[in-house]
Amino acid sequence: MFIGFSEAELFLRNCEDAVIITHRNPDGDCIGAGFGLKDILAQMGIRSRVVCHDGFPARYGFLTSEGAGEDFEPKAIIAVDIADENLMGDYKDIYGGRVQLCIDHHISNKNYAEKTLLRGDATAACEIIYDLAQYMGVKITKHCAMCLYTGISTDSGCFKYGCTTPRAHEIAAEMMRSYDINFARINRYMFDVKSMGRLKLEAKVNELMEYCLGGKLAIAAITQDMMKDMGVSMEELEGFAPLTIQLENTEVGILMREREDGVFKCSFRSANDVNVSAICQLIGGGGHAKAAGCTIDGPLEDAKKQLIAAVERALG
Repeated sequence: MFIGFSEAELFLRNCEDAVIITHRNPDGDCIGAGFGLKDILAQMGIRSRVVCHDGFPARYGFLTSEGAGEDFEPKAIIAVDIADENLMGDYKDIYGGRVQLCIDHHISNKNYAEKTLLRGDATAACEIIYDLAQYMGVKITKHCAMCLYTGISTDSGCFKYGCTTPRAHEIAAEMMRSYDINFARINRYMFDVKSMGRLKLEAKVNELMEYCLGGKLAIAAITQDMMKDMGVSMEELEGFAPLTIQLENTEVGILMREREDGVFKCSFRSANDVNVSAICQLIGGGGHAKAAGCTIDGPLEDAKKQLIAAVERALG
């Protein structure tokens, strides 16, 4: 069921030994929310650990270096930034159907948890985590401030996406003002620093980009072979999707990323008014109106045809 801050506070104040689950292919928001909540629980004397199917990318080491938490048999199961249990990866096999609290900002949330604190108007899950801490009167640490700023910055595209709220700016300003976080360094590592392989792969993706439906749709695929040729790992592919909507007049962009099992993880982006979450829900996915995702089986060309057909129906 969906709950508010008071019910979430009641749960957190009475929980112990919590596992905090983040989604596979982790990004700054789920990592920031997971480790930020871990810090908040620590301030309350509650031990917890953060887990992820894919582990945590090295570029987030400044958030994860203190450790994911000691090993124990959890008594409380919490999910952050996860709209669907399938996004838990292997942890669905362990905790599926057992999540007690979900904190999320995706309007497509499946309401799979016993209690779901959902704010679909929030820029990021980290925005909700901050407001929850304020509501509870729990003082956050500088490390927690770094976590929450990172999540808000990454999910807002460094505060340029349409999902960016005034509240997101207010929280970011508070992190800068009260905790003296090195926001410039965070944003440089999140958005500007790339490996040579990543830069070459970006060039290749732009070269292979296909424009369909009169240029309204741009679609590109990154295969396992491309990643191997460029020496790029899956964890380096965060932030590729916006490349698909850079060309003027493009309405929808799709970036397909092939996993090792041959399944394609598809990231949709909307340049203007097309609700890509609605499109993704037709293919078993979901997300936000401007940024959503789904998975689809190969082979590549067959998968592309399905995606193009789905967008064509949406565009009319």
